[in-house]
Amino acid sequence: MCGNNMSVPLLAEAVTVSGTQKETAAVIFLHGLGDTGHGWADSLTGIRLPHVKFICPHAPKIPVTLNMRSLMPAWFDLMGLSPDAPEDEVGIKKAAENIKAIIEHEARNGIPPHRIIIGGFSQGGALSLYTALTCQHQLAGVVALSCWLPLHKSFPSASSGNKNIPILQCHGEMDMMVPAQFGAMTAEKLKYIVNPQMVTFKTYPGVQHSSCPEVRLLLTAVWGRTDLPPIPISKI
Repeated sequence: MCGNNMSVPLLAEAVTVSGTQKETAAVIFLHGLGDTGHGWADSLTGIRLPHVKFICPHAPKIPVTLNMRSLMPAWFDLMGLSPDAPEDEVGIKKAAENIKAIIEHEARNGIPPHRIIIGGFSQGGALSLYTALTCQHQLAGVVALSCWLPLHKSFPSASSGNKNIPILQCHGEMDMMVPAQFGAMTAEKLKYIVNPQMVTFKTYPGVQHSSCPEVRLLLTAVWGRTDLPPIPISKI
């Protein structure tokens, strides 16, 4: 019996890019602060694969401390962007549970977790990392763009223990919003949480806090692997 999207709040309004054939794999992609699922759906449509479903949920609108408590789409509150800034622990954990609910929904409807990639940009990438590392299921991989690991001090003890999840990080070297140094620090932390060979950190000269054609080409290769058992993304 198929699950009801209405029972999973984020799925009710999510942008879904369906495959043209029977869907045997899924990509859940999370947008950045102030954006919506529409912001990435068009790009993902351009690299779609027949058997892959793309799910781009919308973050709820909440007051964001970093932006003078302005109401905007955000997965959780942000107090600052430095590694030592206070964090919205309750909001981060709640957001992660909401994404895990999507994973469970897809599993109930025939796409097993080991054939689901989770990814995101900026705050969405941060949430994708936290969700994957605390998920009880072994996912196919994580694609984390221009981001960091939330609640990094809680790891590795907060990890669910899945050591073999491939993680691909991409970061622009000219990123002034989330400096590439933070991405590098995150990569080093990740190597203490999962098997080091599972972590790939790529930087792009001249790229600011945005994506680029090279990243899209790399993502195309990653998506193409969703029809196979989990493999180290570093092998691509």
